[in-house]
Amino acid sequence: MIMKRYFIVLFSLLLAMNTAAQEKQLTAQDLIPGGKNAYRFVPQSLRQLSFVGDNYIYRQGDTLLITRPGSKKHTPWLTLDELNKGLETAGLKTIKSLPAFAIKEIAGTSYFYFYNQSSILLYNPSTQKIEYRIPYQKGDSNFAFEPQQKRLAVTNGRDLILIGNDGSRMTIAHDDNDQISFGASNVHRNEFGISSGIFWSPQGNALAFYRMDESRVTDYPLVDISTRTAALKETKYPMAGMASHEVKVGIYHTASGDTVYLRTPGEKDQYLTNIAWSPDEKNIYLQRLNRRQDTCRTEVYDATDGKLLRTLFTETSDKYVEPQYPVFFLPGRNDRFVHLSRRDGYHHLYLYNTDGKLLKQLTSGAWEVLSATPSPDGKSIFITSNEESPLEINLYKVSVSSGKRTRLTPQSGVHRTTISSSGKYVIDLYANHETPRITQLISTTNGKTETLLIAENPYKGYETPSVIGGTLKAADGTTDLYYRVTRPPHFDPEKKYPVIVYVYGGPHAQMVTDSWLWGASGNDLLMAARGYVVFTLDNRGSANRGLPFEDVTHHRLGEAEMADQMQGIDWLRNQSWCDTTRIGVHGWSFGGFMTTNLMLTHGDVFKVGVAGGPVIDWKYYEIMYGERYMGTPQANPEGYKSANLNLKAGNLQGHLMLIHCDTDPVVVWQHSLSFLKSCIKAGTYPDYFVYPGHAHNVIGPERVHLYEKVIRYFDDYLK
Repeated sequence: MIMKRYFIVLFSLLLAMNTAAQEKQLTAQDLIPGGKNAYRFVPQSLRQLSFVGDNYIYRQGDTLLITRPGSKKHTPWLTLDELNKGLETAGLKTIKSLPAFAIKEIAGTSYFYFYNQSSILLYNPSTQKIEYRIPYQKGDSNFAFEPQQKRLAVTNGRDLILIGNDGSRMTIAHDDNDQISFGASNVHRNEFGISSGIFWSPQGNALAFYRMDESRVTDYPLVDISTRTAALKETKYPMAGMASHEVKVGIYHTASGDTVYLRTPGEKDQYLTNIAWSPDEKNIYLQRLNRRQDTCRTEVYDATDGKLLRTLFTETSDKYVEPQYPVFFLPGRNDRFVHLSRRDGYHHLYLYNTDGKLLKQLTSGAWEVLSATPSPDGKSIFITSNEESPLEINLYKVSVSSGKRTRLTPQSGVHRTTISSSGKYVIDLYANHETPRITQLISTTNGKTETLLIAENPYKGYETPSVIGGTLKAADGTTDLYYRVTRPPHFDPEKKYPVIVYVYGGPHAQMVTDSWLWGASGNDLLMAARGYVVFTLDNRGSANRGLPFEDVTHHRLGEAEMADQMQGIDWLRNQSWCDTTRIGVHGWSFGGFMTTNLMLTHGDVFKVGVAGGPVIDWKYYEIMYGERYMGTPQANPEGYKSANLNLKAGNLQGHLMLIHCDTDPVVVWQHSLSFLKSCIKAGTYPDYFVYPGHAHNVIGPERVHLYEKVIRYFDDYLK
């Protein structure tokens, strides 16, 4: 009996050893974006999947195949040979592979829209010709295509330029003052939903644009060491409590060539955002936010003379208002628009008429609308939301007349959706914690789904960490917080493991979702593959949980966030596998601030920390983001003092490495350098590493080096 038991144990051990021997090990080159093999470990999808009308196309080799919904017949829509013939006919060089592209539906024709040979090209597969070529020049950026007359607005330097479909160029906005720029996309440092500085009217008869005057903003030095003698590259960086830039909105009328500016009242350093045109091109809608960010006015202006016609409504808060979405009109109803607002604590839809009268609230509840698109008939609005769970994203169809919501994505998880131009079909790429990716087509009329592709587990055949998710209570004792635990391959709960807390913790980011592996990144998997348990918790103050969850941090950044992270530590202490003598912490940007703060405040808990691009003193951070959450240093001195990590430099007990990129334009190098100076004065000894030539993070092949550096540091002091 004893001998039999011995052979069973021996057989089990040999089987485990054989299984382990057959599994390959994951490396940094496999898991880190920029790694040589990283592309192999992304869940499979149909390449360049897009709609052409209600049909879908995808790339197979050098051919784009087109398929009708419900059909299994895939026919060529465009081949590389056909495209090259079109290029040759247009007098252009041929290309070796199909380029990245977009589909532009213009006057009933579906164009293959792509960039090539310093031109925007519109190829018509029906005629097999390049029908439009719009050339651009070196230095052109911020491209804004106008489909009606196939024109292009661009910026070059600080000028705004109009390029005709015949290649003609005309500067439509210029100022001899080199502190003034036109059409730039970085207005208000891309806060408040801003991603563009150029806004074509619906029929292309006028062009709205930002004019930004940075004369009062201090020049900030960044040094480029790639030149023979290091060169100074100055940027504009408005720090909290200091002077900001002044923004105006101009309207260029293409027929007359005249430009007018909106006559916006208010302070010079206010924020103008979420620009939208009325369908008849007569009016401009925008949201005007004061610098304190506690009062936001939605206003309508006459596009002909720039006159303010009316303030439609005003939203206020004793903390902050953060407008992020322009109003949008319902197709066929020039007198009704939809506004997406957090006025009741969560992003929801509000239907207004153009007199500013609220007709109805279309959605409500303790959940967030994440995006909204009207149906072509104007009777419905497609929204994505996390109504089912803060971890999920689902697509719904909302009736404008009744407010009834119909869920279109049947499976739990995170759905990334694209709606066809008719609104009848949806391309859906979804995943959940146990599903890498499934691509499906959904009918919005009857809800039927058609599976197009089921992706295999990209880690099949490899020693793979396991990932679990769960909830614990916040420091307030009532709020549920979501966590993720990434465990080493062949995890044994009877063993003790070193734990790394990977933290972000700030606004506009959510780390834990019901997506593939609960949202674990390649960085998490790599650290787990090297023998660490990686723990991540979305504390209060992070994204997609509504204002009551988010604004608890107002004027006191770092306090509630750290309290919640310590709740996570309490949970870890109760896990049999957690070695409480070997807990580390790592994060970047706001996560770098959190990492440093946790090391300095709870040095008895965290033995090792790696802080990348860390905010050290919020007075060195930009106005728009920083003042929303902290106010100004003048108005909130105690809050700034509490969050100033320079004042805690003497508390450092364990091993802390700070990493910074030397041309970081977001969290400027001054943050971590000032901390080094404070540590020298206090007699504490952090470690330090710099990535030359990178901006706010390390991108490209050198990112592999970054994470090898991070893990080696933990190996040296935590393992």
